[in-house]
Amino acid sequence: MPQTFSAPADVAVALDRAGYLADTGVATAAFLAMRMGRPLFLEGDPGVGKTSLAQALAVVTDAPLIRLQCYEGIDAGQALYDWDFRRQILHLRAAGDSSDPSQLEASLYERRFLIARPILQALEQSPAVLLIDEIDRADDEFEAFLLEVLADNAVSIPELGTIRAQTPPLVVLTSNRTREVHDALKRRCLYHWLAHPDFAREVQIVVRHVPEAAERLTRDVAAVVGALREADLLKPPGVAETIDWTRALNMLGADALTMDGALATIGAGIKYHEDQLRVTRDLLPDLIERLG
Repeated sequence: MPQTFSAPADVAVALDRAGYLADTGVATAAFLAMRMGRPLFLEGDPGVGKTSLAQALAVVTDAPLIRLQCYEGIDAGQALYDWDFRRQILHLRAAGDSSDPSQLEASLYERRFLIARPILQALEQSPAVLLIDEIDRADDEFEAFLLEVLADNAVSIPELGTIRAQTPPLVVLTSNRTREVHDALKRRCLYHWLAHPDFAREVQIVVRHVPEAAERLTRDVAAVVGALREADLLKPPGVAETIDWTRALNMLGADALTMDGALATIGAGIKYHEDQLRVTRDLLPDLIERLG
């Protein structure tokens, strides 16, 4: 990374300037990942800021962010590289029958016909921040492939040889814990559990994103969202929902959270119909009454 830091506090300040309000644990984990050259494994509920942290780290290290979104069935080819078959066919047609067959075949596998996927991009564009998002959605075979790549910071392409990163990328893996990731991959990484922020920090975060909102409104929404996270909902609201809900209410001219306002904007904070029914019927009346 072109930007270096002497202490976790420096990382916290830089993240703050990049728009990410980090606590001591997050700043320390990020600092150690950069200094030790180890991948950072972030686990936590959806909406706690795992992806946002990787984006902020790219800003503070002045490096491109390269994102690999994991999903069920993803394989090494989709993460690493592919050959541009269309361009190869056009090349064959342009060459015609006059070219030497062996030379023509070899020319099909020149670097210009290679399509770099996220992992190869991160190795070639050093330094870089490689975000491997929602690794828990991938399968065991893909984890094993990642483990090998992260260990060597290099990939082997049969037609071209080994491509190795001049400067290993800063790798951030995220997981929503829909399944347990294997211990072997976690051992390769520095691990940090990213929890929902406490009330005071969440208010600070919302103020950063919706500074025009009334202080009373911001605190009301943060208090209600914090209580709803303890209500065993199908999809508890994350920080993004707190921000959206505050922004929606502010756009409607609200300066405090009322029952009418909450009902009108419930879709900004609660994203499952079953949760909305339970929240509006059983939870919101009491929560808003407590706000005074």
